Amino acid sequence: MTELQRENKTEVIVVGAGPAGISAAITVARAGHDVVLIERGTFAGSKNVFGGAIYAKAVKEIFPDFEESAPLERKLIEHKFSILGEDDSTVVSYRKNHEEAVSYSVIRGKFDRWMAEEAKKEGVILVEETVVRELIVEDEKVVGVKTELEDYYADIVILADGVNSLLARQIGLREDIEPKDAAISVKEVIKLDKNTINDRFLVNDTEGCVYELFGGSMLGKLGLGFIYTNKDSISIGLGVTLDEFTKEKIKPYELLDKIKAHPAIAPLIKGGETIEYSAHLIPEGGYKKVPTLSGAGVMIVGDAAMLVNNMHWEGTNLAMISGKLAGETAVVALSKKDTSEDTLARYQEAMEKSFIMKDLYTYRNLMDIVHDKKEIFLDIYLKKVNAFFEMFTSVDGTPKRELYRKFIINFLKERSIKGLCSDAWAILKLVWSILVK
Repeated sequence: MTELQRENKTEVIVVGAGPAGISAAITVARAGHDVVLIERGTFAGSKNVFGGAIYAKAVKEIFPDFEESAPLERKLIEHKFSILGEDDSTVVSYRKNHEEAVSYSVIRGKFDRWMAEEAKKEGVILVEETVVRELIVEDEKVVGVKTELEDYYADIVILADGVNSLLARQIGLREDIEPKDAAISVKEVIKLDKNTINDRFLVNDTEGCVYELFGGSMLGKLGLGFIYTNKDSISIGLGVTLDEFTKEKIKPYELLDKIKAHPAIAPLIKGGETIEYSAHLIPEGGYKKVPTLSGAGVMIVGDAAMLVNNMHWEGTNLAMISGKLAGETAVVALSKKDTSEDTLARYQEAMEKSFIMKDLYTYRNLMDIVHDKKEIFLDIYLKKVNAFFEMFTSVDGTPKRELYRKFIINFLKERSIKGLCSDAWAILKLVWSILVK
């Protein structure tokens, strides 16, 4: 064992070897400082779950040449938005094969493990299969962590321990999560032949496609589904806020099974074999639920800091950049030999200047409006989109004017003029908050 390990004292401890934690650790190590990265899983990525995409620009800030050696699945060139009814669907698609990739599908178990190996090459000490039970606090300052085996001390502790972040809650930087502010995501990885994927999604061996799924078994619920194409498998899943499951006696996998059986989805996964099932909590609170990001001797990054842009399905890029900014703040603090609350507040300032907090602020009112109007926006209006296209494409000898009138009359029966005005006002308020600071 090294002298560092014998004394159980280092400069920085990072808890959690996901994208945020690894990014923080490698940033500190590259600056020449000692850093220990503690992971509770058997290896980095073994406990980590997400939909399926990483974003090239953010990854390049940590790993400039990642495309040469990282375990990437497919370059994502098409994004489909699919509204599912009971037995029909409406799909809007955008497709462009950018010369420089915007995003890639990856398998977290492979990708996170690769990142961790890269971090070790830079000098990060990775400690796996170790659970941090609590933070060590002395004189109102975090000075280390307690594991199930022993105590470890550090000048700075960076928390990347996920959406629950019991450690952040222990020291009062985080409040308990309300059921409406977190979603449970369930996902299956379904093995399919590469050529079958190419044929069904109209891509070649290196190209991939993303589906965002609305409605179906999630009608009226605050939830979304997804499909990502990998090299020889499909990742399919959904995320629904926890409060939905307290109201209805239904299990997440039951919602997913219904999505998989939908006439628009079943042909895409037909003949596939489920090789992996996973579940994970996702922060959904948005800007208003982002906690205090730092204190004396401690900073919070990634999901632990509730950093998810649920409007654009962005999480890994926010995690990695927040980790990088926390790592850079740690380097400055160590150089000054000052890890006080005031010095580490530089991280909060850096975050406020970054795209992360600016984007989260842009959509600060989104979740309030969606929670208030979810039965309308995520049920009635989704159904009406499909009903409109069913009407529009019907050819049965009925004059088109009659079809239009009947559609409008039925719409007004379900949603009165007063209701429509209320909905329009809610949308206008949201648009105003997005476009005007």
